[in-house]
Amino acid sequence: MAEKENAINYDVSSIQALEGIDHVRKRPGMYVGGTDIKALHHLVYEVVDNAIDEALAGVCNRIDITIHPDSSVTIEDNGRGIPVGPHPTKKDANGRPMETLDVVMTVIGAGGKFGGGGYKVSGGLHGVGISAVNALSEWTITEVKRDGKHWRQEYKRGVPQGPIKQIGKVKDETGTKQTFKFDKQIFTEDIDFRFDTLIQRLREMSFVTRGVTIKFVDERADREMTFYFEGGITAFVRYLNRNREGLHPVVHVEKEVENIGIEAAIQYTDSYTESVYSFANTINTIDGGTHLTGLRSSLTRVVNDYARKNGLLKDADPNFSGDDTREGLTAIVSIKHPDPQFESQTKVKLMNPEAQTYVTQVVGEAFSTFLEENPQAAKTIIAKCLTSARARDAARKARDLVIRKSALESLTLPGKLADCSERDSNKTELYIVEGDSAGGSAKQGRDRHFQAILPLRGKILNTERARLDKILGNNEVKSLISALGTGIGDNFDLEGLRYGRVIIMTDADVDGSHIRTLLLTFFFRYMPQLIDGGHMYIAQPPLYRLAYKNQVKYAYSDKEKDKAVKEYGNDKVGIQRYKGLGEMNPEQLWETTMNPTNRTLLLVTVDDAAEADRTFDMLMGDAVDPRKKFIQTHAKSVRNLDI
Repeated sequence: MAEKENAINYDVSSIQALEGIDHVRKRPGMYVGGTDIKALHHLVYEVVDNAIDEALAGVCNRIDITIHPDSSVTIEDNGRGIPVGPHPTKKDANGRPMETLDVVMTVIGAGGKFGGGGYKVSGGLHGVGISAVNALSEWTITEVKRDGKHWRQEYKRGVPQGPIKQIGKVKDETGTKQTFKFDKQIFTEDIDFRFDTLIQRLREMSFVTRGVTIKFVDERADREMTFYFEGGITAFVRYLNRNREGLHPVVHVEKEVENIGIEAAIQYTDSYTESVYSFANTINTIDGGTHLTGLRSSLTRVVNDYARKNGLLKDADPNFSGDDTREGLTAIVSIKHPDPQFESQTKVKLMNPEAQTYVTQVVGEAFSTFLEENPQAAKTIIAKCLTSARARDAARKARDLVIRKSALESLTLPGKLADCSERDSNKTELYIVEGDSAGGSAKQGRDRHFQAILPLRGKILNTERARLDKILGNNEVKSLISALGTGIGDNFDLEGLRYGRVIIMTDADVDGSHIRTLLLTFFFRYMPQLIDGGHMYIAQPPLYRLAYKNQVKYAYSDKEKDKAVKEYGNDKVGIQRYKGLGEMNPEQLWETTMNPTNRTLLLVTVDDAAEADRTFDMLMGDAVDPRKKFIQTHAKSVRNLDI
């Protein structure tokens, strides 16, 4: 495709090398964060980031990602293609110039992103990228179309398999095609790429890279999805708010200040929660940073200034806090920075101080203008902030009352809690159990040394549809907060956590699933640090007890049950279907669900906060139609409905 006017030169002299690939295979955690499922997906992100960088340079408008049946992955773009030819400075062991493509693919930190030669803006400035992916792959095949020629090079565990080969000629085509197979000598767990995890990341990339078509095909399951968003982050905000009622049209601003591109999209809704996400050079900075601080502070300042100026806040009224001005806020801030500084290689937090200054300035001007030009929308926003402030004050008083009450009672724990004797939180577990019957079995069957039991009566409040003051008035929620010891919301402190593992254990039926979802909604909205810190688990009780002669076996699915019956080869197998945890005696519950030697626990994680936000809102919010549509769409693909 045609290059943008004033496009930066990109040839072999643009490629600079920073030494040190030798220990990538020995220390994968330093480059992709480990060898788990998250790190596996990071391999794909690193290669896609290179293609996105071409799009940011204005020379690429299509990216194709394919997972093949053998779990190898191909990522192809129509950018300029990696430069091919002798590198001007990098030499091989014999003193000869290295092939530039091999430098990019095998030298850690090599690329066109250091020194401004090849890219004005890039997401991969720390430069481990494709060389780390190559080193951690069993094999890699790189193809480049450039200068009328089609080149191919093969690598095995990061080592070139001979010289680069020209395999054909092309007319007007350019681009890079990378195919790699992750190395099971490195990724030794039984893991594979997840379609849903990848589409969430690719959707985000498409939202913040306007006008680029991203096609994703999974040949393992014959699934595919294509993303193209001309509306950019405005479309992203509408997507997040499609199950909420917006209080005004999306406010969008885009401006360049001192060569830093700043873009923001803002909309208040009828929701009680904040949904704000930040991006730096298309990378989702999940821990925020200076650009996010700038967005939040500017909105709080503008709302307070407008409310004072127009008499909507009285002289005696205190200013709105940041929490007051962010209730129901959905916003995206995206910056394009020529020299982004991240807190670490995983790029989860932006550190550039100037980003805060410029975002505050740009967003403040745009949102202030919007309020002045739309007085009715402004009054609606201020009214919501006032209601939020009053509710927050009531919540503070309720929280203080809870704290004072605890102090008066010498910090006693909930009466229904059966605590453990161990005091080291790294060794303790809290089982949150549905009902007194299951609670009784769990209390008798547990290991009292390190396992605590908290039975809940009935279903807790749906926290997606209530403000914090109402939530704090719910007895079951108060028991949870008191037992965990962390506080809640603004007062949350992970240091106070009394149990290293918090395990939700509910019946394997529809009611149990609902209770589990209510609890997960509460933790996601008000104690997300528990999930982020890897403290939240879901217990997996068995569905069946099979008895044949003097043998007893437990099955956790219909498939396991059928397999066990077949193994016994006899239809005289006694099969007991557990409808609830209370049907198990204490010994059975311990042996199947609570004994660390035998049990299965599912770790609760959030791969994509924006998608989780939208899903909880859709499942637990007020809008019925989206939930109905979701159920109808996915009904046929449900497995183990009552688990």
